[in-house]
Amino acid sequence: MRTAAASGRLEGSRPALSGRLTSDAKHAFAFFEAGRATLEGLTAREERMEVHNALRPVRSDFMARHAEAVYAELTAGFRDEIRVEELVFEAAERFPGLVPPREAIAAERRLPQAEKEGLEIDQGVFLARLLASPRAGLHLVHAMLRPRRKALDRLDEFRATGSADLGLAHLERRGRIGHLELRNPRFLNAEDDGATAALEIGVDLVLLDPQIEVGVLRGGTVDHARYAGRRVFNAGINLTHLYHGQISFVNFMIARELGLLGKIYRGHWTGGDFESGLEETSEKPWMAAVESFAIGGGCQLLLVMDRVIAERGSYFNLPASKEGIVPGSANLRLPRLVGERAARQAIMFERAFQADSAEGALLCDRLVEDSEAMDVAIEEDAAQLTSSGAVSVAANRKAMRVGLEPVDAFRRYMAVYAREQSLCMHSPALIRNLETNWNAKQRHL
Repeated sequence: MRTAAASGRLEGSRPALSGRLTSDAKHAFAFFEAGRATLEGLTAREERMEVHNALRPVRSDFMARHAEAVYAELTAGFRDEIRVEELVFEAAERFPGLVPPREAIAAERRLPQAEKEGLEIDQGVFLARLLASPRAGLHLVHAMLRPRRKALDRLDEFRATGSADLGLAHLERRGRIGHLELRNPRFLNAEDDGATAALEIGVDLVLLDPQIEVGVLRGGTVDHARYAGRRVFNAGINLTHLYHGQISFVNFMIARELGLLGKIYRGHWTGGDFESGLEETSEKPWMAAVESFAIGGGCQLLLVMDRVIAERGSYFNLPASKEGIVPGSANLRLPRLVGERAARQAIMFERAFQADSAEGALLCDRLVEDSEAMDVAIEEDAAQLTSSGAVSVAANRKAMRVGLEPVDAFRRYMAVYAREQSLCMHSPALIRNLETNWNAKQRHL
């Protein structure tokens, strides 16, 4: 009853925003401060979540009216390029109450997913409104296509040695090819915050090294009893980490789409024009070498590749319905390749695509029998990709992409994705799905 009364009082004092920034900021932030004071007196998770739910509509309403002005303030009038991982915390400092502060998110990170209060939903609301704003959203999408600082710091060493140990990934230059290998063997090469960050740094280095003309993504060998000694391409999101609260909404769900996949698909943003749609990018063709399987996020990666080579007997799927989340940008891209009906079957009814089937041929270009044949196929297809010259292949992939997925269409998709994915991550159904379909209670970090 006490909580209902507290949240009811907040509901009753909800400000009516006018659209005038100064006035709206004054009233909204006073409301957020009242919410913060209310939370200080509550300890039960359910009670605190009711207060968060009472505050959230005002946060969304404020951003719906003032997203561009907020973003301009955070980026010094669109001059600064801030990665999304830091942008949410810059906003928390500049606009208290609009999004959760760093220390609150850090505290949530220490909890299992089922025990969180859902603070990341407010990050989702914030980013959804930013991305829905054409000017702010386009600038953010482009800002995420700049090389990461860690990649720039390692570039000279990589150019000198041709090798980079990135922890959960490894990059090696062999001739004109940059071989980027995912190495998370304990989890069958699943992706988590650390693995995705490592892969993005590897992609940056491939794009930055002038000696590399083609990037290849491949899974390393694993030690799982069923696949011991075999290569596995990618097992999708690390569901053990997700269940234990170690998958970040911003660092993984958002940065993966805007950073890792964005750079494979669009390359590095090299200009200053983010509004015309000309896509001033430096990009290179990418190939995927799929052995064993490409599950979930692994399948999502195939959708942005210029060439997919698959081992006979491998398969691709998107088990989103078993997980209870949105499978990245697959909802945007998969229908273009397999058709809308088959895409719905894959995302909503767990349809798998066997590499050596007619349907699998819509997702892969070439079949090989084993790893030795894969090595040969990579060399042959890389040579074919670059036979017309690096300038030509970059121009053709860019021209095709502009027709299929203009950057503004991607921005609009990501606005919806940010909101919906944050809600999915904190839905009770997600925990139930993980426990039922993944036996998550018995799995340990």
